[in-house]
Amino acid sequence: MTNDIYGPFPGGPEFLAGLTEGRRARYEELGTNLEVVERRIAAACAAAGRARDEVTLIVVTKTYPAEDTALLAGLGVTDVAENRDQDAAPKAEQCRNLPLDWHFVGQLQTNKVRSVVSYADHVHSVDRLRLVESLSAAVLKSERPELGCLVQVALDKEHGEGAHRAGVAPEDVAQLVDAIADTPGLRLDGVMTVAPLAGPLAGDPARAFDRLTEIATAVRTAHPAATMVSAGMSGDLEQAIAAGATHVRVGTAVLGVRSPLR
Repeated sequence: MTNDIYGPFPGGPEFLAGLTEGRRARYEELGTNLEVVERRIAAACAAAGRARDEVTLIVVTKTYPAEDTALLAGLGVTDVAENRDQDAAPKAEQCRNLPLDWHFVGQLQTNKVRSVVSYADHVHSVDRLRLVESLSAAVLKSERPELGCLVQVALDKEHGEGAHRAGVAPEDVAQLVDAIADTPGLRLDGVMTVAPLAGPLAGDPARAFDRLTEIATAVRTAHPAATMVSAGMSGDLEQAIAAGATHVRVGTAVLGVRSPLR
């Protein structure tokens, strides 16, 4: 594979002219899918009485190759997300010259922190004090700019479910956001959730995201700069936007049905 699509200024006639037939077909497919998602986001914003620029699309590129990420950049995508460091690190390195913000959205083990800090602009899955400490140490050692952090809220834990799943219970959010805000090298950006699979909010993303909005409002009261609300995916982005999400994480609707995880 050549590096012709990994330059610092993707897009435009020269970019298109340099694509192979296969890459052009994928580029067109991704572009069509992006247009559909964009219309959904715009319609959801209009229905909620919100401006379109209040919502950022993050394309979740997990299980897809760096080539797709580069083509997305050529289509104007600015934010991409990954959930496994072993896939994300080499992909981010290959795409290092592209104008992209990288979001890490998966459960993060402390032994992967140093690697994630080397490329991620935001970590959406902060859910314990030990991880806060590890992230801070890695950021300070690397002398990179502050790392944006979101607290992952596990809404099902509010009702005694999901004890072994990632995320912090709603009642523990305040302690964790305070810790992030007070820790050098880290910047508190906001909160994140995934619609719960258990408990009374399971199967009802609208109510789940409304609950996240309540939590996000409390966080902003204490920390006004923590404005990010990361919620909503391919199947429920409309409900997330209606509830106030500022960032939606969309994968399948843009890239297609994923291959099984390796």
